[in-house]
Amino acid sequence: MNYYEALNYIHSLLVFGSVPGLERIGALLDALGNPQDKLKFIHIAGTNGKGSASTMLAEVYRQAGLKTGLYTSPYIVDFRERIQINNEYISKEDLAEFCKTVKDTNITVTEFEFITALAFLYFERKQCDIVILETGLGGRFDATNIIKSPLCSVIMKIDYDHTAILGDSLKQIAMEKCGIIKDSPTVCYPLQEVKAFDTIKEYANSLCVPDTGKLQIISSSVEGNFFVYKGREYTTRLLGKHQIYNALTVIEAVNSAGIPASYETVRKAVAEANLPARLELVSKKPVIFLDGAHNPNGAEAVSGFMKNYGGDVVAVIGMMADKNCDEFLRKTLKYCASVVTVTVKENTRSISAEDLAQIAAKYCSDITVASDYDSAIGSALKKTEGKKPLFVFGSLYLAGAIREKLFSL
Repeated sequence: MNYYEALNYIHSLLVFGSVPGLERIGALLDALGNPQDKLKFIHIAGTNGKGSASTMLAEVYRQAGLKTGLYTSPYIVDFRERIQINNEYISKEDLAEFCKTVKDTNITVTEFEFITALAFLYFERKQCDIVILETGLGGRFDATNIIKSPLCSVIMKIDYDHTAILGDSLKQIAMEKCGIIKDSPTVCYPLQEVKAFDTIKEYANSLCVPDTGKLQIISSSVEGNFFVYKGREYTTRLLGKHQIYNALTVIEAVNSAGIPASYETVRKAVAEANLPARLELVSKKPVIFLDGAHNPNGAEAVSGFMKNYGGDVVAVIGMMADKNCDEFLRKTLKYCASVVTVTVKENTRSISAEDLAQIAAKYCSDITVASDYDSAIGSALKKTEGKKPLFVFGSLYLAGAIREKLFSL
């Protein structure tokens, strides 16, 4: 089996969809010798901020000298982004080899379960000292929740998303996310909604919440963030004020996990951590930002950052039809002078550019429907008139599809 055969096989498992439950992943891992039981984890759930927190944490332990595995989803450019050790993607050869090993168990599982088992086996065989493990969807029945006792559990910002699966109230969604909590310490993102936070408190035996009373935000701009927490200075390369609170959660997770890392190591890691499509500045001239925001909380993060430009922004937007498009656009388009809508052709769940434009017209008077990514970018750049910033957002699928085109401008 070569790399491309492995990818084709993995993607063929999409036919089974996303089926909650731990029985299949449990049987598969049993057949593989339960590699997850030989690893140490920090387990991360939440609606927003998982990727940023995971990346920062992995950078902390890498810089602390540990062999650090990172398991995330989805990917932006390369499938192998999902499985990394010390910032290096799993090699094509290793992916093919481990895919064959998992496939040869002849146990039928979903795509995510298969990839999760493959990642556990890879991290164990490569003798990782620690693995930063991000849930795929929810928590309680997520395949990653097969692990027994993480060093700590981290609950990031909880918001409305995947409501058809996780429930349509913050309490229900929080209950699903809190399914990852075990007897070890739990660290909670500091700005939770009350109903979500009350649920987290019910589940966590040992709960740590960053003390925002000891936070001083010095600056948050298009240059990055500079803040003081508990008397110590930090910066983030990741843009947006929400990244400050993600960083606080990471700092406390390091303090709670029981593996020492010096202040200087944490400071350097938080400063250097970078992640594609999270308010990513892909071009300075013209100014173009790319973000995968797709739910109401993500909309708030993007719109909060767009305020830096006084509301005179041009946007290219593509979204999935099963998201709350109206609420998302209501929160973001108040800062947009012009909007170009596009269909995310890589995903059958995409809302059409025409239907998205009809919703967008409620919140912005200058709407253009684009037939493809090239025409969307071309139309948007004309509307910037060489001076307005361009923001591209609405879906991680859109971000992955359009990112290289933006970098080539």
